[in-house]
Amino acid sequence: MSDAGDGKGATLSEDELGARLKAYEGRRATVSGRGRDPVNTPMIRHWCEAMGDTNPAYAGPDAIAPPTMLQAWTMGGLSGHEGRTGDYDELLTLLDEAGCTSVVATDCEQEYVRPLRPGDEITFDTVIESVSERKTTKLGTGYFVTTRTDVRAGRALVGTHRFRILKYAPVRRRKPEQAARRPRPVVNRDNAGFWEGVERHRLLIQRCTDCATLRFPWLPGCNKCGSPDWDTVEASGEGTVYSYVVMHHPPFPAFSPPYAVALIELAEGVRMISDVVGVPCDKVRIGMPVRLEFQVYDDELVLPVFRAREEETV
Repeated sequence: MSDAGDGKGATLSEDELGARLKAYEGRRATVSGRGRDPVNTPMIRHWCEAMGDTNPAYAGPDAIAPPTMLQAWTMGGLSGHEGRTGDYDELLTLLDEAGCTSVVATDCEQEYVRPLRPGDEITFDTVIESVSERKTTKLGTGYFVTTRTDVRAGRALVGTHRFRILKYAPVRRRKPEQAARRPRPVVNRDNAGFWEGVERHRLLIQRCTDCATLRFPWLPGCNKCGSPDWDTVEASGEGTVYSYVVMHHPPFPAFSPPYAVALIELAEGVRMISDVVGVPCDKVRIGMPVRLEFQVYDDELVLPVFRAREEETV
């Protein structure tokens, strides 16, 4: 990274920088952090309304918190939280000085030990779990940094949250003849089956084999009955525009604003986000019938999109 800025990181060789970054592994980012609020019913209700999750386990006198809210109880807000050390900030500063001035969140993983219930007081510790070797990505060259947060209610561990970012030096120039490529989807163990179906031009929806509830996006367990067992059904491809936005700014490579991004309600009852094609973006309307098709962008990328029905575009 010889083209880094004027900071200390610019004087380090790749091996020296890698060694300094690795020295941060195992260091504490937060010690004895405390949730700003106990687990509470209003936050659970707001979360469920935003997610459209009607699981009865999250309401009533015996309510539990949705497991995926795990990180929400540890957020410090604009003022941060007590217990934060300077090690994580030092690590990010070192990467900034080495030219890795851009950041993007790449993925998170959660493990659940027991449910959280209203009234639980949350404490947590965060450790810098790993810093990768230097990686070259389509965004640029940089390092993946993973933190692990152990969340407790009282002294009991209730779950673990891993959060991974990429700190990178952005690509500064592109050959004029090189066309920008669409971003690749993030494929993980929970959604790999969906993307395998898309490659075969099939839109697969998960179905709980215990209660038959359909769900999308793909999840490791049923958000109605909690069962981890599931199979799939293939969507018919018919749907309507449930909601939409027209993107004007900011511009991204491989996208030409303005364009419409819609929340599509499939005939099966689940909803997914996708592009609406075949009609000018200012003609997209809530309730507009659409039909699934698969668009091939390059040798590696196939995406499901929705085309406005011909009778709606006349």
